[in-house]
Amino acid sequence: MFTTKKIAIVSVINDLVTDSRVNKTCLTLIESGYDVILIGRMVRGSLPIPDWPFKSSRMKLLFQKGPLFYFFFMTRLFFHLLVKKADLLYANDLDTLLPNFLMARFKNIPLIYDSHELFCDVPELLETRFKRRLWQRLEGWIVPKLKQCITVNDSIARIFYERYKVPFAVVKNIPARVENFKPKSRVELGLPQHQKIILLQGAGINIDRGAEELLEAMAQVNGAVLLIIGAGDCWPVLKQKVKDLHLEEKVKLIDKMPKPELMHYTFNADLGISIDKNTNLNYYNSLPNKIFDYLQSAVPILASRLPEIESLVSRYEVGDFIENHRPEHIASKIRELLSSPRLQIFKQNTLRARQELDWERENYKLKEVISKAVRA
Repeated sequence: MFTTKKIAIVSVINDLVTDSRVNKTCLTLIESGYDVILIGRMVRGSLPIPDWPFKSSRMKLLFQKGPLFYFFFMTRLFFHLLVKKADLLYANDLDTLLPNFLMARFKNIPLIYDSHELFCDVPELLETRFKRRLWQRLEGWIVPKLKQCITVNDSIARIFYERYKVPFAVVKNIPARVENFKPKSRVELGLPQHQKIILLQGAGINIDRGAEELLEAMAQVNGAVLLIIGAGDCWPVLKQKVKDLHLEEKVKLIDKMPKPELMHYTFNADLGISIDKNTNLNYYNSLPNKIFDYLQSAVPILASRLPEIESLVSRYEVGDFIENHRPEHIASKIRELLSSPRLQIFKQNTLRARQELDWERENYKLKEVISKAVRA
């Protein structure tokens, strides 16, 4: 690719299409004067690449999980970075960091590290001490050497500083404001017109995110339909539960879709769900993208009491909380909210949240990090 502009290469381990944070990062880099190349991977069921104003590349890998998957991914990414011209490298999450760090040192170009979560504290690694120790050693070796780091909320930034004495700038996952968006009607989406719509959305509907208990709770909720939209480790389990509990009329599982399509469903929801469990440090300190998506779409929230989520929902008075994950309790809270005048009050309060939680502010902070990386 011949260009007189500087080139930024952005790396991520997913299949690119449903990662709105990475998409916004690429657009911000373009605004900062870069031509952008986004590198990810091809997975089974990958959606077509949209018509983005930047180049993208998805690597095909023989292995899709396990140690060999990570080895081949990092090796392929290293050689991609080796042969491509770049003036700035941008690594998303720990699983892309090693090739980017080595290449930044080799080519003497700036590197920005964006950690979307506490990678070493995800449930999948807590079950395997050896693998977790490897990732911890990798993180502990590289992160203290980095100059420009970003993460998604204050709690995670504080933990990284306590561990490595490295400051992490906070750029929250607030969606870019969409002007003149006209959502499709429920008829156009094939949704019931005279029932309440409950929504759980997310690209990572995995273990301990409360999806199984939410689904079971729907057996005790009438006059409403639950939409679970996305993908994740729990997807096969959820499909089987729908059959076993005969919930086909109450629960609809919809595969992941690009953000512009997902927005039509979000805007039609009456209640948005975010009920991750307090089973690990990563979930405990999370502030999921869907919280901001719900608020942008004027959808009240039912959430678990995790610090970052509780602080935001309480500050703007836009929802309520569950106290435990028993299906009967979740069902009770859903029934209570859907029949309460508080639901309309919560919906009205989202207006203030939408005005104050503005991507332009986060975009400005991201541009500052990019500028500092270049000047360093």
